[in-house]
Amino acid sequence: MSNEMNKYTQDQQFSQTTNDDEIDLRELFSVIWQGKWLIIAITAVFAIGSVIFAVMQPNTYKSEALLAPASEEQNGGLSALAGQFGGLASMAGINLGAGGGVDKTQMAIEVMKSRQFTSQFIRKHNILPELMAAEKWNMQDNSLAYDDELYDVSKKVWVREVKAPFKPEPSMQEAYKEFTKVITVNTAKDTAMVTVSVEHLSPAVAQKWVSWLVEDINKVMKKRDVAEANRSSEFLNKQIALTNVADIRSILYKLIEEQAKTIMFAEVRDEYVFKTIDPALIPEVKSGPKRALICVLGTMLGGMLAVMLVLIRHFVRKED
Repeated sequence: MSNEMNKYTQDQQFSQTTNDDEIDLRELFSVIWQGKWLIIAITAVFAIGSVIFAVMQPNTYKSEALLAPASEEQNGGLSALAGQFGGLASMAGINLGAGGGVDKTQMAIEVMKSRQFTSQFIRKHNILPELMAAEKWNMQDNSLAYDDELYDVSKKVWVREVKAPFKPEPSMQEAYKEFTKVITVNTAKDTAMVTVSVEHLSPAVAQKWVSWLVEDINKVMKKRDVAEANRSSEFLNKQIALTNVADIRSILYKLIEEQAKTIMFAEVRDEYVFKTIDPALIPEVKSGPKRALICVLGTMLGGMLAVMLVLIRHFVRKED
């Protein structure tokens, strides 16, 4: 009898909980329905605002180049010496490709993303105004319009008003942050192909920057390897002068020969690290902004905020 009473009590509690849930759900829909005009009004405001915002955004264009790693071709002779002369070569600062080192292609990608390379790139090509102050691209004459509050085109002077420690002319740290937003470097895992892309208001500027990036990274990596090979050769020549053991001298001469091959390879090729498979072109179709997506997300955000506002207002009044 006691068990039957307990079971009956539990059934009643479950039934009451179910009824409460149903009441709460009905109340929820009732509150939303009562506040439907407020929800519609707020959603409409957000929808109109998102449309205006999307229309005001200038078009951006993306140019990209497809590259293939070219550095592996010069490593055949060095890799052959790795097992036998690896210890001595490491003393001279020579990487024989025996493993454990950084892949040259990956290193070139990281150099391209580095602050030092970016700063040198911006200064060399004088692209700071195009990067930091460009406001609109004129399709008719392929010209850029600049923000007058930031940059005076006629005088070529920065006029932006900023607080210390910033100056009217953007620093390289500011420029680096902005540059990382427009450049993308991706490596395909299956093919090891590298894609370098730049997005800008001007399609011509985007194409020009991609071409410059590929050209400059090849020059920088070539210069690094030639300098390293020359230093290694100097070290090895000093070691030859200090030893009379024929076998060691033979090893040292072979290492010097490989450094000479590295220098020769660098001097005769412009595409030292990356070979251009598909060069950057001036894009004809915009890549952004995605105006339809902006409008949809803005409208959805407005609807959700309106529903939350109606519910919060109802429960606040209910507690009072």
